[in-house]
Amino acid sequence: MPDHEHQVREALPELDGIEDTELREQVVEAWELGLQRGGWAHIEDIPYAWNIQEVSNVEHVRGVARIARETAREQRAFHGADPDEDVVVAAALLHDVGKCYEYVDVVDADLVDPDPEYASEEIPHSLSGYALAHEVGCPLAVQRAIPHYIGEIPTRTLEAELVESANSASSNAITQATMGISLQEWVDEYSQTS
Repeated sequence: MPDHEHQVREALPELDGIEDTELREQVVEAWELGLQRGGWAHIEDIPYAWNIQEVSNVEHVRGVARIARETAREQRAFHGADPDEDVVVAAALLHDVGKCYEYVDVVDADLVDPDPEYASEEIPHSLSGYALAHEVGCPLAVQRAIPHYIGEIPTRTLEAELVESANSASSNAITQATMGISLQEWVDEYSQTS
């Protein structure tokens, strides 16, 4: 049985940026559940996207957490806003945990026993990530900041906007670096085939 807890703690050093110990443990627990149910041997095996496997989901999630955290700090210092940094970092680290379920068909040869009740492309990863956060007891503020597509939740908080914009920034960097196209070009080209 893989030691998912150790993997999560090693792969996501940004966890240390969450001051609330209980929230930090909830983030780890959500990842553990996702990895176990998805049948993943290692957290680093999950790709960023079904057709961009040279970048891991971990790299992307870490990028989103770092971008969102720094943007929150700039908002506070420059504009006097007051985003909850723990919420921002936790939601950023969890915004793509649902890929543990969604991407099993992409790398099924490397999986150890995906649970068919969870592991499928039926539910978008932003919603299954929300469900995992809810299941482990993350605060509502974190849960609300995980769905990152417009229209998935009715009210966008400052923290949700930070995660969404950091997700776009990281995704644009990845698609440009790996494919030479913007995120929007990637969406336009591949959204019909995924």
